Amino acid sequence: MDLSIVIVNWNTRALLRDCLLSVRQGLGELNAEVWVVDNGSTDGSQAMLAHEFPKVRLIANPDNRGFAAANNQALKQARGRHVLLLNTDTLVHGSVLPDAVRWLDDH
Repeated sequence: MDLSIVIVNWNTRALLRDCLLSVRQGLGELNAEVWVVDNGSTDGSQAMLAHEFPKVRLIANPDNRGFAAANNQALKQARGRHVLLLNTDTLVHGSVLPDAVRWLDDH
């Protein structure tokens, strides 16, 4: 596994969708896993994930555990050689993900 991407979400369904779409388009040939830790969202985020991104690994917290604790939940299970923490308001552009993994592997 080349890369594990961890995204913490709390009631940002539309931003999360845009972020995940950009990640999906930007992965290229990378062998990657994407984790979303949802901190008890009430905006339909979890249903959107199940419907539009069934390959995303979801950790569904019943309440808001905070950013650090939520990241730690996914980091304990991540299998990638490299890990990237993304916020839901992040968009991945071009080949930044494969380029970053290549750079990390080289250095």
